[in-house]
Amino acid sequence: MAGTPAPPFLVPLEELRQRLAEAERPGGPGSRAEVARLRAQLEEEARRVTENLSPWQQCQLARHADRPYCLDYIRGLFTDWVEIHGDRGFADDPAIVAGLARFEGESVAVVGHQKGRDTRERLYRNFGQARPEGYRKALRVMHMGEKFGLPIISLVDTQGASPGIDAEERGQAEAIARNLREMASITVPIVVVVTGEGGSGGALAIGIGDRVLMMEHAIYSVISPEGCAAILWKDQTEVQRAASALRLTAQNLLELAVIDEIIPEPLGGAQMDPNLAIRTVGTAIRKALAELRRIKREELPRRRFAKFRAMGQFVER
Repeated sequence: MAGTPAPPFLVPLEELRQRLAEAERPGGPGSRAEVARLRAQLEEEARRVTENLSPWQQCQLARHADRPYCLDYIRGLFTDWVEIHGDRGFADDPAIVAGLARFEGESVAVVGHQKGRDTRERLYRNFGQARPEGYRKALRVMHMGEKFGLPIISLVDTQGASPGIDAEERGQAEAIARNLREMASITVPIVVVVTGEGGSGGALAIGIGDRVLMMEHAIYSVISPEGCAAILWKDQTEVQRAASALRLTAQNLLELAVIDEIIPEPLGGAQMDPNLAIRTVGTAIRKALAELRRIKREELPRRRFAKFRAMGQFVER
């Protein structure tokens, strides 16, 4: 897990996963019978662990360091990838990856948050927390996609936008707000996939789509449970209570019509079989694009606007 300790409820699963990997290693100590036994144990443990996850446990699973990140999806699903750097105004932001590629032979624009696997990369990528220049770079590429009639694929995975004073000085709020406005009016299909964490405006800044898909064990919320606990209860031990109150799981958000579809993950989570998880996301993107191709370009912004305006439900008591 790239040096990151597993949460307690995942420890038995992680230990079994490591034992199986060791047994399957070429020249490793595992016989066929031993490998089969470990696989069966792993499947049973994965089913047990994920059967009744609490919202806080879903958060911990969504943050698992071995889940596929944006560049993993790009390598697994796209060809002819050409990354584009910089916002033509200030700098390049490594927390946002953006560029042009082909998806099953069709040219597309791709944007997404990129976290890091080790300490050095996490610092370089600012833990996937974008600064204003990152959002401006993403918008630059999305406008490029619109200009050439390319569908846009957005891969969301961030705890939130960068909270640093440097980001505030360079117009963090304005950059996010501009992206929301501009994405609402773009005239090519936009497919958004929440692959891990969808945190606040930092996620929404590249999250306005015609189809918003979400991985089974991902989370999507206006604030992190830690931030919510700090604000409402001034107590970090209340994170579990906060996670439950935020209604941040994929099932919650499907019921509230915030997302359009849940993408199933391998048993135990995407980290158990990243290649399978990537292929499953590819299938969901293919389906969404096929549906959106049937809609006239000039009709897309109107439908997208109506979709987001219709969100929000409340009950008066």
